[in-house]
Amino acid sequence: MKLPHGLLLTLLLPLCACAKDALPPVPPAAAATQAAPAAPIDPRDPRVALAARIPGTKAEDLRATPVPGIYELTHGSDVTYVSADGKYAFAGDMYRVTEKGEFPNLTEVRRRELRLQLLGDVPESQMIVFGPANAKHTITVFTDFDCPWCRRLHSQIAEYNKLGIRVRYMFFPRTGPNTESWFKAEAVWCAKDRKATFTRAKQGEDVAKPVGCTGTPVAREYELGRKVGVTGTPGLIMESGELIPGYLTPTVLLAHLNGAPLSD
Repeated sequence: MKLPHGLLLTLLLPLCACAKDALPPVPPAAAATQAAPAAPIDPRDPRVALAARIPGTKAEDLRATPVPGIYELTHGSDVTYVSADGKYAFAGDMYRVTEKGEFPNLTEVRRRELRLQLLGDVPESQMIVFGPANAKHTITVFTDFDCPWCRRLHSQIAEYNKLGIRVRYMFFPRTGPNTESWFKAEAVWCAKDRKATFTRAKQGEDVAKPVGCTGTPVAREYELGRKVGVTGTPGLIMESGELIPGYLTPTVLLAHLNGAPLSD
């Protein structure tokens, strides 16, 4: 049986990524972010009663699906499904069957929307950006300074930029808090010239954190990476919200951004 294209990519792309079996948690205090106030929900909304049956769930976390009696439950960019009575939960993707025999993945569409929403809450002033603002394409890359594939990607940053791809970097030290990679990320952010120091760190140079530097975005971005589904580095998020778990050459990335499927 031929595996679906998306499943093959899930299996193959991690070979071009640096990963850990389990990602270390970020300390709760460091992970805290200020959420925008949500619009009040009518107490008669059926999601209120359903959320009350699921520990740790708010009505805002639930959304009706095209299937009667089934609700979507989101956490970050994770999507699961629950029955309206709260007695059943479903893990897996939801596909719509069309008259043309096509099977669009509704769950993946929703994941992409959620990723873009989460990224949209982060101002670019909290990122390290390579490439002009008027570039044809912009991608967001969750990166680790000790990941060989991340270093390879950045070694070609001029080529990505030349092809019209602007790269917005966010920190994702995959070894977690209070590790060498984490301290490197903080040191880069605290540097007077962040972009130059970022490049030097990618080349393997030691960078020291200036005394007195606090309030870096490393913890927030690490937690954000976990929410959008990053499990290894580099984690590439396309303009569509698609998450690609691994390195792509500049030409392959450009072709994909222009609509070409990734080869198996």
